[in-house]
Parts: sequence; structure tokens; C-alpha cells
Amino acid sequence: MTPPSGFRVTTGAPPFFAVRIALVFCAPMMVNGIALPFFPVWLETLSLTDFQIGIVLAVPLFVRVFTAPVAGVIADRIGERSVVLLWSGLLSLLTAVALFATGSFWPILLLYTLQGAVYSPYVPITEAIMLSGVRRWNFDYGRMRLWGSLAFIVATMVGGWLAGLYGGAMVLPAMAAAFVLTVVGAIIAPKIGKPRRPSPIAAIATMPTKSTLRQSDVQLMLIGVSLVNASHAMLFAFSAIYWQKMGFSGVDVGILWSAGVLAEVVFFLLAVQLRRRFNLWSMMIVGASVAVVRWIVFPMEMSFAGYFALQCLHAFTYALIHMSAQSRLVQRVAEEQEAAAQGLYFFYTGIFTALATFVSGYAFSWYGVQGFYLMSLVAAAGLICVVAGRLLAPSAQPQSAGSGG
Repeated sequence: MTPPSGFRVTTGAPPFFAVRIALVFCAPMMVNGIALPFFPVWLETLSLTDFQIGIVLAVPLFVRVFTAPVAGVIADRIGERSVVLLWSGLLSLLTAVALFATGSFWPILLLYTLQGAVYSPYVPITEAIMLSGVRRWNFDYGRMRLWGSLAFIVATMVGGWLAGLYGGAMVLPAMAAAFVLTVVGAIIAPKIGKPRRPSPIAAIATMPTKSTLRQSDVQLMLIGVSLVNASHAMLFAFSAIYWQKMGFSGVDVGILWSAGVLAEVVFFLLAVQLRRRFNLWSMMIVGASVAVVRWIVFPMEMSFAGYFALQCLHAFTYALIHMSAQSRLVQRVAEEQEAAAQGLYFFYTGIFTALATFVSGYAFSWYGVQGFYLMSLVAAAGLICVVAGRLLAPSAQPQSAGSGG
């Protein structure tokens, strides 16, 4: 087999495919690196209540679960998926500019929901193009995807620095600038024609009735892992607000957010060795258990170093669980249903995260940082589902040496 090509030019591939798709993926990660930590901070500067902030952040998550698959179907059918990327970037930029003219709850909710709808397909379609390059020309997925994580870290650090200088006023200009990059990314995206198999967010709409996805252990695993993912909702919505109230600077907040992503990057670099040494189910159970502990510990008042260490647990509560679940799907789901499996994972995670974000608005409003105990219960529910899936899994499942089923 030809070794992964990394960033070399590969015969038959569009020129500089890996470099271009890596740059494309950096653009939405720059958006996320500003919006995830700091958009809630801007909302608070408008005197929105914690409950209203939770609503503004939750509703777009509900909407994107349904709009992303529709956009995926369109992208797969029109023959060139980068066209959808261009429209997604342009419309998202328009909504970002329109937010400058708002200052009250209902207009913000409407515009941010619209932004969530039009922006929702950008990352999944970029991922789909990237995976097509991996399948067709054996490019190295990890080396391309890594640059997105680094872009996220840069964006959070720059965002934190700007927040220290200008406060919440920097958020909308920074988001608009990042959305300009998504338009540029869509323009330079490799043109590779129609996909040979459906994109994950499109395949969920056409999942066959008789599907290996319907096996109880697979369903329980996906639900459990998605619940653990959703338990991060209060962190995403209110951690920056909480840390700033504790007296941490914008740069401190950027560092804390970057710590989690950096820990995730380090984990993925070690993922192959871990898979050889540990059982996949065991890794999922460990990741879910660490999530329960992480949200129990979070309300305890700590120093910057304590929160930095806690953020590094993201390597367990997201990266470990995500990698293990993806590897298990490869073992249990037929290859022709691979895209549908990814789509179902997207659907469960989106729905549960939206619900958890909605509830976190109430919880943070009523209980403050103590609301994180509720997130530990969400993670515990995910842990129970994963354990149940392990108990129902076939004991004689074929597996590669050392990977563990």
C-alpha cells in the first residue's frame, strides 16, 4: 500500500489538495475559536440574562441538526460541494454583519439562529471533501485536520488578547473577519466533483431500514458518547463568563480554552499507540467517567493552574471517547453504511447538546457555577449507556490485534 502522502502532490489529485483543504478547514475553526468562548461574553455585555443567553446559544444548535443534512444532500447532488461552501460562507458573513445592528434579545436570537442554519454545513462538507481525498489519493487525514485545531488555538489566543483590550466589543468584528476567511476558503477549496459515496450529514436522511446501525450496542454507544459530548454544553456557554467574573483576563480565558484543544491534539498524536494497548470499550468508559469527575470538580474555586489542569482533561472527555467510538463504528457497521453512521452520530450529538445548552441557561441562572453538577449527571447518563452497550456487545467480535472490542 502506498504510504500516506501528507502534503506531497499526489497523482490524479487536484494541485496542492492537502495544503488547500487544510487552509479551508482553518477558516471555520477561526470562527469557532472566537464564537465559542467569546460570543456569550458579548451577549452578557448587552445585559441579557443567563437564561436568554442559553436560549440564543441553544436554538441554532437545534436548527443546524436539520439544516445541515439538507445542505449535505444538496451538496452531494449538485456535483461540486465547494459551491455549497461558498454560499454557506457568504450567507454566514451577511448574518455576522447584520448582528452589528442588533442589541436586544429577539433580533439577536433570529439572526444568530439564521447564522446557525446557513453556517451548519460548512465544517461537515469540508470534512467530507477531506475524507474524499483520503479515500481517493491516500492523503494523511491527521496532518490535514491538525491545522484546524492549531487555527482554533490561535483564534482563542488572539480573541483573548483582543477581549483584554476592548472587552466584548471585539467579538462581532472578529467573527465577521473570520467569516471573510470562510468565503476565501470556499474559493480555494479543491474541486473534486461528485462524491463516490454520500456525505455523512446527507446519508442520515436515507439510512436503510435493515441497517447494522440499528444494533442495540451500536445505538447505546452512540447515545452514550453523544450525551458525554453534550455534557460540555455549560462549559461552552458560560465558562468564559464565569472565569472573567473570577478575575481572569481575556488572555487567561484564551489560554484555558486553548489548553483543552492542545490536549486534544496531543492525544490524537498518540492515538495509534493507545489503540494498540487498550480495549475500545474501556477507553470509552474511562473517558465518560473522567467527564463525570470533571464537572463535579469544576465548581470548586481553583487557581488558574487548577483550571488549566482541568481543561487538559478534554483529552479524555472528548478526544478519547470520540476516537474510541469512531474505531468501534469501523468494527460494527458495514462499510456501505459508514456515512449514515457518521450522520447519526452528528444527529445525536446535535440534539443532546442543544437540549443541554438550553437547560444550562436555566441552571447557570439559578445556581451559578454549581449548575455544572447537572452536567455531571448528563455525563453519568452517557456512562450508563456506554456500559450497557458494552454488556450487549457481541463477545466474539473480530478485531485487529491489540485494538480491543
